[in-house]
Amino acid sequence: MNTKQQTIQKAVSVSGVGLHTGVSATMTFLPAPTNHGYKFQRIDLPGQPIVDADVDNVVDLSRGTTIEQSGARIHTVEHTLAALVGLQLDNVLIQLDGPEPPIMDGSSIQFINALQEAGIEEQNATRNYFEVNEYVHYKNSEKDIELAALPLNDYRLTVMVDYNSRVISSQHAYLNDIGQFPEQIASSRTFVFLHELEALYKQNLIKGGDLTNAIVIVDRDVEDGELDYLADLLHKPKVSVNRREGILNNTQLHYPNEMARHKLLDVVGDLALIGRPIKAQILAARPGHAANVAFAKKIKKLIQKNAANQVPHYDPKQPPVLDINRISQLLPHRYPFQMIDKIIALDENSVVGIKNVTMNEPFFPGHFPGNPVMPGVMQLESMAQTGGILVLSTVPDPENYWPYLIGIENCRFRRNVLPGDTVIFRCEFTSPMKRGIVKMQGRGYVNTNLVCEADMIASLVKKK
Repeated sequence: MNTKQQTIQKAVSVSGVGLHTGVSATMTFLPAPTNHGYKFQRIDLPGQPIVDADVDNVVDLSRGTTIEQSGARIHTVEHTLAALVGLQLDNVLIQLDGPEPPIMDGSSIQFINALQEAGIEEQNATRNYFEVNEYVHYKNSEKDIELAALPLNDYRLTVMVDYNSRVISSQHAYLNDIGQFPEQIASSRTFVFLHELEALYKQNLIKGGDLTNAIVIVDRDVEDGELDYLADLLHKPKVSVNRREGILNNTQLHYPNEMARHKLLDVVGDLALIGRPIKAQILAARPGHAANVAFAKKIKKLIQKNAANQVPHYDPKQPPVLDINRISQLLPHRYPFQMIDKIIALDENSVVGIKNVTMNEPFFPGHFPGNPVMPGVMQLESMAQTGGILVLSTVPDPENYWPYLIGIENCRFRRNVLPGDTVIFRCEFTSPMKRGIVKMQGRGYVNTNLVCEADMIASLVKKK
């Protein structure tokens, strides 16, 4: 899985009819800055309102996932979002001149193709993964639906479907590498059972549905007269049924388990509404949009529960955003006052730095000999240097500026820092920069324990 955030290199558009609304629309994917996430924009409405792709904005789950914000509604977002997740894109603005993304062929593959044509661009910020750290379970006993998330340092999905149908037996699909989504999952098309079809039309749904964008599964015997009725319903001169396959108009499946694969595609798209890329093993039995969204809400609640004392995750196997050589190019400090070994996260508002504390630090021989403890002022210096990197990141030419610490407030030292500890420092802006002055909050952690914290004021001064 990628460590850096990604967007697309240029704008790209697709056009077509919406599955449920039947309204033609053009959807344009545009590059977006770091930490932007996925946002839809209704450019056909006054003020061109933006709708965040967020599970809290879900307002309807009638055979698709619909979101709404500021009076703007976007129908059937799951296939679009699945394509973005499948390409590990983080920041994209999706403009629409209608109420619903084009259904295209009923899968995500044409969105994938368009996005790949636009090109993918790596951004200078780490992906804000949420690693599921406890068992999360959703169950609907009435419909025999279950979804679960288990801790895993990866993103893997397994889906099982069983419709008690003589046409479709129990099917399984899995994805062990999100990077394989375009090849293994993206071309799996949406489907509907014949017994559902007329009911959906009566509910004023699938106005844009036809045999080019959905698989119709014939799960009962039909007479010739009914085939004529179905042809009229689907605006086709004629339809037929392959009695052996049970697929209307003899549509050829892309995979024997295409239905299970499409349900996995839907799960990927609906879980994108959590708002962050996740690491977990996802298991889903007979999932649907309502269950997917309810499950996504449970995971989002877990994220919020952890946010109060969110310790930055540090994986020493991952390459840093800035190594010691790049840090030395940005900061003026040198031994014995160069305190930060690497930067593992850096975005527009926050930074995470690593300090490996060893017995070879020059202050240990004189600071509590026989009971070595890292001086609080050196912890504060390490935190300030981490914040200095964040302050320098606000200008395009950081080599031409000095970052100065000019104020400290609310400083607390919570636990002793000892040789052998790895201190994770996180600093974030608490106010916008004005005239070169900015406020930050800094915290230091060892083994998930808070060891120090302070509010800092920094000044960015141009070198003469």
